[in-house]
Amino acid sequence: MENMGILEAKRAEFDRLLTDIAKYVVEEKINSDLAYETAKYCFMDTLGCGLLALGFPQCTKLLGPVVDGAEFAQGVKVPGTSYKLEPERGAFNIGTMVRWLDFNDTWLAAEWGHPSDNLGAIYAVADYISRKNIRDGKSGLTLKDVLTYMIKAHEIQGVLALENSFNSVGLDHVLLVRIASTAVACHMLGGTFEEVRNAISLAFVDGCSLRTYRHAPNTGSRKSWAAGDATARGVNLALKALKGEMGYPTVLSAKFWGFEDVNMKGKKIVVKQKFGSYVMENILFKISFPAEFHAQTAVECALKLHKEVKDRLNYIEKIVIATQESGHRIINKVGELANPADRDHCIQYMVAIPLIYGELKAEHYEDSIAANPIIDELREKMIVEVDNRYTKEYLEEDKRSIANAIQIFYKDGSKSQKVEIDYPVGHKRRRSEGIPLLINKFNNAIATRLSPKKCKTIKELFANNESAYKTPFVEISDLFSL
Repeated sequence: MENMGILEAKRAEFDRLLTDIAKYVVEEKINSDLAYETAKYCFMDTLGCGLLALGFPQCTKLLGPVVDGAEFAQGVKVPGTSYKLEPERGAFNIGTMVRWLDFNDTWLAAEWGHPSDNLGAIYAVADYISRKNIRDGKSGLTLKDVLTYMIKAHEIQGVLALENSFNSVGLDHVLLVRIASTAVACHMLGGTFEEVRNAISLAFVDGCSLRTYRHAPNTGSRKSWAAGDATARGVNLALKALKGEMGYPTVLSAKFWGFEDVNMKGKKIVVKQKFGSYVMENILFKISFPAEFHAQTAVECALKLHKEVKDRLNYIEKIVIATQESGHRIINKVGELANPADRDHCIQYMVAIPLIYGELKAEHYEDSIAANPIIDELREKMIVEVDNRYTKEYLEEDKRSIANAIQIFYKDGSKSQKVEIDYPVGHKRRRSEGIPLLINKFNNAIATRLSPKKCKTIKELFANNESAYKTPFVEISDLFSL
């Protein structure tokens, strides 16, 4: 082993980033009406995605207590189910549900991710704290309290993602879920500044999952429960910090042994802007399609071409897809696709389905649909190219576009128009168009699991911001549980 020399045993000051995150969580006041309204829609959309996932046995087999019978009467109520669990397991259940269909919100920058994954921890801890407080004669949390923690979790995850590419060194973005969930859960549970900072250091000490389960040849269903695992781990580490578990001041910067040297190949974690409410205000919603976000506009383009090509599929010579560098790197896949997790991260598959069927739903990733030979025939005719403008504007702060274009060339020498879309319907630039669609998505989702009476009450509750914000969280939890 390399000679490490003599180590200085004196305890160092905490890395600045750990202090900044802890101060933000404990001290920052959120004053943005836009952030709160967007967070309300995010809360609705995220729960709706979770309820839709309960229709898939591959998801539900992972839910419930760790072992049969490990529930308790005063436990966290898991939406859409009758489970009552302790907070850590509740966080896993909720986090897994909301991520399963790849249909909840997205943040794209140097790193990618889904900040609403943190609702697993936030919802579970909020339910636990509220019910405990009420039993003790105190007040529980309101929806606005929960939205505040959602804004902060989004901000932590999203700001860390702006300049730091964990995927470029093979690490998975659920690291950021664990960090954000740990920070907000610790404060929700009563953690002081020092306890929150200690907890955040523990989250970094945990290292990071490998991305290999998101990529060929290992793409698999772990990508659908990895965030649930991360948000549950956040609750676990928060509880440890609250019991006095010490922190690790230079977990990031320690030479040789620290996170930056071990996991980032010596790259420093960079944060260039103050934590506020930027991420929630600019979050990307997946409104129309349960598909990896880099392909959302590609699916929209394919839908525009469906009527033209649906009766000419056998006459197609080639299909040219222009995308961003990130999309090309993550979801450009050729060859056999092994399972739904493989298919919903393949841009060619996600384009072929709407060309053929005129829609894209979660069911289209299942084996029964994938057996259609026309899908792979179309995939083999696709050429994926990188458009430098798309790549540039993807990273520009005032744009954050996620552009794709599709053009179809026929065997007789004719061709379709080139259909190009820069911003998906869930983008901030298309909010006025997207929110009514998001509400409709939510209403359809709750109707799959909850009674008509509950659905009516829920719709009325979220129709008015101010009354919704004041609603006790336990009332919302009761509405969403069976």
